[in-house]
Amino acid sequence: MAQSQEEIKRNEAALDKFKMSAFDLSGKVAIITGGNTGLGQGYAVALAEAGADIFIPTHGTQGWSDTREMIEKRGRKVEFMQVDLTEPGVAQKVVDQAIKTFGHIDILINNAGMIKRNPILESKDEDWDAVININLNAVYHMSMAAAKVFAKQGHGKIINIGSMLSFQGGKFIPSYTASKHGVAGLTKSFASEMGAYGVQVNAIAPGYIKTANTAPIRADKARNQEILDRIPAGHWAEPHELMGVAVFLASDAANYVNGTIMPVDGGYLVR
Repeated sequence: MAQSQEEIKRNEAALDKFKMSAFDLSGKVAIITGGNTGLGQGYAVALAEAGADIFIPTHGTQGWSDTREMIEKRGRKVEFMQVDLTEPGVAQKVVDQAIKTFGHIDILINNAGMIKRNPILESKDEDWDAVININLNAVYHMSMAAAKVFAKQGHGKIINIGSMLSFQGGKFIPSYTASKHGVAGLTKSFASEMGAYGVQVNAIAPGYIKTANTAPIRADKARNQEILDRIPAGHWAEPHELMGVAVFLASDAANYVNGTIMPVDGGYLVR
């Protein structure tokens, strides 16, 4: 059915409200846990490229100087805070320090995490506890601390980092799988309530990415081929291929995206 002139004008007026500046993060401040190395460093640099200043709580100091150089080269500010995110009360301290440093916060990326690989019958209780504490408990506490600030100011973005193991069982990583299923659940739970405050909560589920964590899998020829056979794109992703999604979810362009677990997997999940 043809559109009426009134409908055309109404649609045109609505579409005129969309500007590419919706992707611009200038003036925003992002907390990125573990943003000093690996994919976390990539998220930090990508958001800085889009205009955000960055606050990075991290367990160690590895990568601080390199990360600072990359962010400052883009004309943005970055500060670090050495903390153990699994300690009681630390999440609130991180949020308070970020606000003290930059005056406000707008974005939280819960990136910090770890993985322990063992056949399930050889898994150790201490490995389970360590993985759950950083991959899930710390995500909850950081999200709670940030959500209280975001609710008061009426806007904010929480971006969690899930995994293909948010959807599947995987092999040799029961604690990691449980934590990433939990991240998906937390994302949906927070989103269902925080949307009313103008806050969006989403998760990125990276597929198979070339990182230090995946080096052992890529070195296993049989397992590597098994994975490649399931990826329509036919290759492992380079880290930069995740960054556009992170910028999008952190931006005003994603203001009506809430509660998603967004796969960036080259099509892995469709097979």
